[in-house]
Amino acid sequence: MTPLGDSFHVYDTTLRDGAQREGITYSVTDKLAVARLLDSLGVGFVEGGWPGALPKDTEFFARAAAGDLTLKHAQLVAFGSTRKAGVRVEQDAQVRALLDSRAPVVTLVAKSDRRHIEKALRTDVAENCAMVRDTVRFLVDEGRRVFLDAEHFFDGFAFDPDTSLRVLESAAEGGADVVVLCDTNGGQLPLGLAETVADVVARTGFRVGIHCQDDTSCAVANTLAAVQAGATHVQCTANGYGERAGNADLFAVVGNLVTKLGLQVLPHESLAELTRVSHALAEIANIAPDTHQAYVGSSAFAHKAGLHASAIKVDPELYNHIDPGTVGNDMRVLVTEMAGRASLELKGREFGIDLARRPDALTNAVRRVKELEAGGWSFEAADASLELLMRDELSELDAPPFRLESYRVVLDHQQDGTIVSEATVKVHVAGERVIATAEGNGPVHALDAALRKALLPHLSWLDAVELNDYKVRILPGTRQNPAEHGTDAVTRVLVESTDGEREWTTVGVHGNIVEASWLALCDALAHKAMRVSPSPA
Repeated sequence: MTPLGDSFHVYDTTLRDGAQREGITYSVTDKLAVARLLDSLGVGFVEGGWPGALPKDTEFFARAAAGDLTLKHAQLVAFGSTRKAGVRVEQDAQVRALLDSRAPVVTLVAKSDRRHIEKALRTDVAENCAMVRDTVRFLVDEGRRVFLDAEHFFDGFAFDPDTSLRVLESAAEGGADVVVLCDTNGGQLPLGLAETVADVVARTGFRVGIHCQDDTSCAVANTLAAVQAGATHVQCTANGYGERAGNADLFAVVGNLVTKLGLQVLPHESLAELTRVSHALAEIANIAPDTHQAYVGSSAFAHKAGLHASAIKVDPELYNHIDPGTVGNDMRVLVTEMAGRASLELKGREFGIDLARRPDALTNAVRRVKELEAGGWSFEAADASLELLMRDELSELDAPPFRLESYRVVLDHQQDGTIVSEATVKVHVAGERVIATAEGNGPVHALDAALRKALLPHLSWLDAVELNDYKVRILPGTRQNPAEHGTDAVTRVLVESTDGEREWTTVGVHGNIVEASWLALCDALAHKAMRVSPSPA
């Protein structure tokens, strides 16, 4: 339980509403993994899906009931609709499926906009309210805790408030614990939504929840406004996943509730897990984490402007709205052509380099970074190349692990369409001149293979180093050569390497893509060599 116990609910609907995002397809195994992660974070309720309507969701609840899912913090919720118009609740197959799921909590969705009741359900308000009341009462009598999602509530309340309130009253009469006001179309703005929530709370006295879509990019703001107006139950999805523009982001909502509103809605130790859980859930969804996501994005506490870095050097709180570690994130200083002395000095600290004691080296490093960035280099994502530059200015680098004499790359386009790349390198390593030739599926691959072939007998650590990722960007022109474009443009290559224990990224820039790749590959090996034989601090 959270310190607030049952007085405030964090309700996650990633497995139902979040799964409606375009591009997300959860297997049953995925759904179980998502539920476990959300439970480990300490959310109060995990909505597992719609049993009876979707076979995958039915299987999920069956496996959960069979012991494949053990929850320590959360209660499992089954989602479904009220009985159909004109059908006895005991005879409604969908309602029976909710019971068969064995979930201790059921969330029912019901129309609360008179236009939807009459046009979509093709019934009248009285029957709609009876459908709500009968179904809630039936499930409560069967020992289930019931929440009602009042669909299209805000639009319906604006059109005909009496009908919308009648639907809520019907749920309360049946024994529903919470009536959730849903901004189903996502069209609300915070001030207006808060006024409606406050009005409903004052007129009914019911326990009110909030469910917001993000079509105006206000889902998080609307959720917080609802809480400040009296809502004590928030429905969110991991990373804001959901149909159309998405839902209120669980991590932004929780981050704000705890750090801004002082509501301890998660167990005390869980807030520091926000970033880890967010990224883990993104991996399961097979969606790259949003680097600019509030609180948990890798750029959420990244500072680029020199003015910011100067202030952060004095006191990190001057440009961070919270301590990044509170939510399991880190502050980063990005070094670009906008960087000043403070940016490089702070970045150096991350590498264990004290540039402050060598103002001449710091000045030269700043100059070199600005000159290189003006020519198309980018150190934002290439920390390894930046560290090499800094240590070079401090004369802390040993001799490079090898010296290039020359390299040559040949492409052979054969008559049958096969393309063979062959590279030959001539290098000096460990006092020897070595020549090696290798083939690859492209010029860069062939060059990398030839270089490894030449160096591996002399550098035992090289066998553990692998190319993890390779990115190419064509730069349309630089300030030094603004006319360059098309096939004459400058090429920037980012190479991510790994040795199985850590990853590092290096950059190379040149008018020739092979040379740009070569520069990035050389930096990658130089950085590994530096770690094998650390330079003096």
